[in-house]
Amino acid sequence: MKNYNNDTVHCINVIKEGGIILYPTDTIWGIGCDATNAIAIKKIYDLKQREESKSLIILLSSKDEIEKYVLHPSKKIIDFIDEQKNPTTAIFTEAIHLPKEIISSDGSIAIRIVQDDFCKTLIQRLQLPLVSTSANISGDSSPKNFSEINDAIKNGVDYIVQHRQKEMQAFQPSSIIKLNSLNEIEKIR
Repeated sequence: MKNYNNDTVHCINVIKEGGIILYPTDTIWGIGCDATNAIAIKKIYDLKQREESKSLIILLSSKDEIEKYVLHPSKKIIDFIDEQKNPTTAIFTEAIHLPKEIISSDGSIAIRIVQDDFCKTLIQRLQLPLVSTSANISGDSSPKNFSEINDAIKNGVDYIVQHRQKEMQAFQPSSIIKLNSLNEIEKIR
């Protein structure tokens, strides 16, 4: 195991108290919280100055957790994301057991199964889905690495993960897919 145990412990403590974190994901740096905590989710919308009508995604540590948050998950989508080498976010209809603040107005939820060891460990130890949204003010471009994150974001979270801050590699957001009306996989981004 890589040496991020301290970060994991701090994140869990902050998240369980309703706080928000700034953390590296398998794509870009994200702002996160407990995806079942409506008050914490609202803090993220406020920090990002983002309209609440623009939904956020949740991260899970394995595909087996999808059924906890989606009424009838599409096997076609699950199989598709399971085969992907690059991080892929899937939009599922009929979200369940999540607050309305995280669910899209059409009842859907965007889910990504994380590949990053830190995120996977954090979610498994937290035993809750994690919100993930780009670490930027709404309308600004997504930071490609930690050094590009706006100070307003850094100052607005309750904990900043130390792991991977010095990496200068430019990371990209995940691709996003959904099933279209013909029951075919459609790439949105």
